Parts: sequence; structure tokens; C-alpha cells
Amino acid sequence: MKPFNTYQPILGVIAAGLILGAIILSGSGAGNSAGIAAERKPAEAQEQHDDGNRVAMTDEQIRTAGIALATAGPASIGTTVEFPGEVKFNDDRTAHVVPRLPGVAEAVHADLGQKVKKGQVLAIISSPELADLRSAMLAAQKRLALAQLTYEREKKLWQDRISAEQDYLQARQAFHEAEIQADSARSKLAALGAHTTDGALNRYVLRAPFDGVVVEKHIALGEAVKEDANVFLLSDLATVWVEVNVPARDIELVRVGEPVTIQSASTASATAGKISYVGSLLGEQTRTAKARVVIDNPNMAWRPGLFVNVAMAQGQKQAPVAVPSEAVHTVDGKSVVFIRTAGGFQAQPVRTGITDSRMVDIPEGLAPGVSVAAAGSFVVKAQQAKGSAAHDH
Repeated sequence: MKPFNTYQPILGVIAAGLILGAIILSGSGAGNSAGIAAERKPAEAQEQHDDGNRVAMTDEQIRTAGIALATAGPASIGTTVEFPGEVKFNDDRTAHVVPRLPGVAEAVHADLGQKVKKGQVLAIISSPELADLRSAMLAAQKRLALAQLTYEREKKLWQDRISAEQDYLQARQAFHEAEIQADSARSKLAALGAHTTDGALNRYVLRAPFDGVVVEKHIALGEAVKEDANVFLLSDLATVWVEVNVPARDIELVRVGEPVTIQSASTASATAGKISYVGSLLGEQTRTAKARVVIDNPNMAWRPGLFVNVAMAQGQKQAPVAVPSEAVHTVDGKSVVFIRTAGGFQAQPVRTGITDSRMVDIPEGLAPGVSVAAAGSFVVKAQQAKGSAAHDH
């Protein structure tokens, strides 16, 4: 029998072979695992992309959120043309209040922005010229009273054949001249709005000509004012004008009586009105005509100087596929609608066409008969944004 030392080299070779085989098998398994992981990554990425466009919601959640569904389909959409415009004062109800007499401001009762009533005192002015005019009127009235007494006495004496007819005729002539002078003095004061004395002869009371708001004030206590100074600008803001700029190419579309929709460029305010005036001339620089809309302003929402957009209906277009305007949203700079699916909603990119206040034309991206989220769909958009943010992390 051979000694153990004789087999020792053979056993070493076998052991080395077993170790090498184990290393090879281990490397092969790792390679297979890496391959499987590599194959799964695209699928997982695709799954995450799909989940970012999907919003999981149950029927109960949809009802609770108040989300209304609408069916995409044909609709008649009104085509409109829009013009820029600006809110202006109603010139028919706006007045520059001037004293019409020089003087010094004795009191100022109206403040900027204050609402005033017709006849309300705005300011009191001390005017020497007014004192002269009132003095002349009082003298004319006294002369008239004396001339009337003389006339009546001479008339009676002439009728009783006591005095000559010539004395009667002279008295009648003097009486008529005194009447003319008194009427002239009263008319001068009435034209200035100062036919009553209101106290001192030089006291001129400046009153509001109508109900309105003080939008400008250029008078202060103790200030000397001229007869043509615009001390107040008063406007009745219950109604305002919307001045519309109409390009020459569209001037034939705009006619008096045409209904329009006015939308504020800065706020969500909107109202309806009718064209009340269309200008006959084009501006030399702008090459536009001026049109006007008179609108009510009960809550003072339409302030002069506010820029607006004025839309006027031009016709109707039949859209093969349309959805309510509230169903269309902008996501990542693209227009999308949220299609109803079995598990909730799916964001679907679409191309939009013409629109009015109710419907939006969808020429591409949506088939007729598809159910989409309409009123309340902003809730779906918010949930979709949260899901996208979560996947990004």
C-alpha cells in the first residue's frame, strides 16, 4: 500500500479545481442578477411615468370633491373678436367745478374721494366782486320799489284828473326801466349761482351740481382762487364709459347696439353692455376708431383708468369635438384634459382651438364620447401635481 504522501499532490489539484468552479458559478449568478435588474429598470421607469399621468380616485372621492363629468362631443361655439379698451369717466356726468368769481377760500368742506349730494356745500369763497354785484342788485330792487310807488300814485292822480298825463307817462317809463335794471342784477347773480345772499354780501357758496364723488381737489383754506380755476372735479361713478379702440380692418363689424362682453385685464370682473357710439374718424397715429360702451358701476368695481378687453360675437362654428372650458388645464406648458378611467383619471394632452365663455374646441387629442372631468377638475390637477412631485423624488 502506497503511503499517504503519495496522494497528497492529487488531492491538492482537486481542491483547487473545486474552488475555481465555485468562483466561476458565483460570478455567473451576479451577472444574471445584474441583467435582470437592467431589464426591470425600463419597466419600472415606464410604470412611474404612467403613474405620474394617472390620478387614482374612487367614485366616492369624486362625488365628495364635487367633480362633475362631461362628455366630449360636437358643439356650437361662438367666435368672437376682441378689442382693447379703457374705463373712462362718464363725461355726461362729470363736471369741473369753478367758482366763476375771484376770491379767497374761507372754508373747504369737501375732501378728495368724498361722496356728495346735489346742492351740498363744497367750499365757501369770500369775493369782493360778489359783494359789488349783490349791492347793485339790492339798490336796483329799492329803486324798483320806489318807481312802482311813484307809478301807482301818478296813475291814480291822472285817472282822477288831478295831474297831467305827461307825469303819469314819465312815472310809468321810470317804473319799467327800474324793472329791467332789477331783472338784470338778479340774472347776473343767478348765472353765478349766487342769487341768494347766504349771509354776508361777499360770501359765495360753491355747491355740488349733482350727486357724485370728488375725484380731484385743487383748493385749500385761505388760498386765493381765480374765477376760472378748476377747484373740484366731480363725477357720478354710478355709470362709466368704456372707450374701445377699433382697428380700421374691424370698423365695419362694430355698430351701435351690438352686445359686447367686457373683461377686466387685472381682475376677474366681467360685465355685459352694448355699443352706444362709434366714432367717424380714425386716429392719425393709431389708425383706430373710438367706440364707446356705457356700463353700470354699482360697486365701483370699474374704476377710470382700468384696462379691459372688449369681446364681440362674430358668428358660430360647429366643433366636432368640444369640452367645457373648465375641463382644459395647462400642465408643463401643454393643454391637457383629465379622462375618466376605471381607477380615476388620466391626463391627456390635447390641442385647443377656438373658445367662448362655455366651450373649447379640441381638434386633436380627444375622441368624441370620452368622459372628462369638467367642473371641479382643478382638484384632479392638484392631485396629479402631487403625484408627479412624489415620483420626481
